[in-house]
Amino acid sequence: MAERLYYVNQYQREAAATVLSCVPSEKGWRVTLDRTIFYPTGGGQPCDLGTISDVAVTDVSEADDEVVHLCAAPLPVGAEVALKIDWQRRFTLMQQHSGEHIVSGIVHARFGYDNVGFHMGSDVVTIDFSGELTAEQLAQTELAANEAIWRDLPFRVFYPDAQALAALPYRSKKELSGRVRLVEIEGIDLCACCGTHVSRTGEIGLIKLLSNVRFHGGSRIELLCGGRALQWLNTVSAQNHAVSAALSAKPAETAAAVRRMLDELAALKYRLTGLENDLLTAKAAAVPVTDRLLLIDEALPPELLRRYAELLSKKCGGAIFAGNGESYRYVLFGTAGDLRETAKRLNFSLNGRGGGKPDFVQGSVCASREAIEAFFSKENR
Repeated sequence: MAERLYYVNQYQREAAATVLSCVPSEKGWRVTLDRTIFYPTGGGQPCDLGTISDVAVTDVSEADDEVVHLCAAPLPVGAEVALKIDWQRRFTLMQQHSGEHIVSGIVHARFGYDNVGFHMGSDVVTIDFSGELTAEQLAQTELAANEAIWRDLPFRVFYPDAQALAALPYRSKKELSGRVRLVEIEGIDLCACCGTHVSRTGEIGLIKLLSNVRFHGGSRIELLCGGRALQWLNTVSAQNHAVSAALSAKPAETAAAVRRMLDELAALKYRLTGLENDLLTAKAAAVPVTDRLLLIDEALPPELLRRYAELLSKKCGGAIFAGNGESYRYVLFGTAGDLRETAKRLNFSLNGRGGGKPDFVQGSVCASREAIEAFFSKENR
């Protein structure tokens, strides 16, 4: 079993080790070492990445109590090798995992909800709680979590004996036995955990809770910590400043400015709809009464086609098309038989599709104006 140096010093970035085995697999070479600084995927935390003697380590997992390093090339058994982890990735994951402990501990202590699911993704951290959190409780949790950071509290990692373990009120998703690793932030959280964490809460820097949705009878929250949280806030701030400049509003007043603009837009849309209805009514009044109407109106916006057809259907029957010379949307309307049969022939002849009721069918065709006119000339014989 390899010596796990990440439990001795989670800040160690480089180390020397000896290759114990190297076995080819579908995705690379599975390498075991006598000692390692590479944390394997587990406890909700993704694995470390890096290099072993300049060979890329693409995955790290645990199998039969061994840490297995998936490498991009083989390494000679017995060789002394140099290990180097991607420190930026490790520290970011330490910040996320440590922040999760703070948030989970606060929610458990204040509201009695258990952490029943935890995932550190490449973009956000998600935590599933056994009960539903309100918006006010979420705000309280975020403030308390950042207050814990400002206090710069120490993380304590220890392995109590069975008797001491039985007396401790620690969080865990399952019953544990044997040598149990506990991580404590005094007054905030005590949890069984196998991951890597910062030494003091101040190293997390910032915790930002992003969302809260109902999930399986409880709450699923998304959060970011440390550098990821700062990057997210910078992105949101840049977007808000862009909106602020576009609307000539102060950055703290963009929401009100957007609401005003939406109200103005709604009023303009209402006025436009009225003008469109007036125009369509006038156009419909000028159309002669007939049961074999064929209108191909390339100036008519396709979104007005149905409204125009409904107005025309009050006085006549036929077909109306709106398009650009190569493809058209259409409406067949009237009471001269089941128009769905006409639509089938139309779609077959002019590479179209559509459907509807016996007296009102909508669809589209890929055909020229001449082809449409030729089809109805034949239909109306």
